[in-house]
Amino acid sequence: MAMQVPIALSNRHLHVSKEDLEVLFGEGYELTKLKDLKQPGQYAAEEKVDLVGPKGSIKGVRVLGPTRSKTQIEISFADSFVLGVKPPVRDSGDLTESPGVKIIGPKGEAVLDEGVIAAARHIHMTPGDAEKLNLKDKDTVKVRTGGERSVVFENVLVRVNENYALEMHVDMEEGNGAGVINNQLVEIIAE
Repeated sequence: MAMQVPIALSNRHLHVSKEDLEVLFGEGYELTKLKDLKQPGQYAAEEKVDLVGPKGSIKGVRVLGPTRSKTQIEISFADSFVLGVKPPVRDSGDLTESPGVKIIGPKGEAVLDEGVIAAARHIHMTPGDAEKLNLKDKDTVKVRTGGERSVVFENVLVRVNENYALEMHVDMEEGNGAGVINNQLVEIIAE
């Protein structure tokens, strides 16, 4: 099995529910698109919020659109030390028993009981891509980066959907540690 995949570094961000969006920014508020992301229909919004945890705060966290059914905050482990929370490493949307924080927007505050995760490193791919590699949704693979600081990422979650664009996501800390940059090609390697 071998396939090259572009990699993207993911900084801390917030996926917001419609309900929490209105609490933070006002009734009837709609996100303002800043730029499209590679995954179809996903975008970075102009809006930013502040996060407050038991130990500290992080200002200016980017909101991603469109709105979702539940508010989810994706942070790095360094961010978790600043906030004073211990996020589990999870697939997007798996928020059960994750810690919560306070989110401060220009019009109000939302207090989450849960919703903070460290996103599992993952690869978005179409069913056709998955078939070429004999993979299915929720499988895990290894990925080699190459270059002077070549590393092998293990436990990379495969996410398959016909609406996905082929791309691997790692958080900014992992990407910087491995010396990779956005759109660099990495290789899925045989188990």
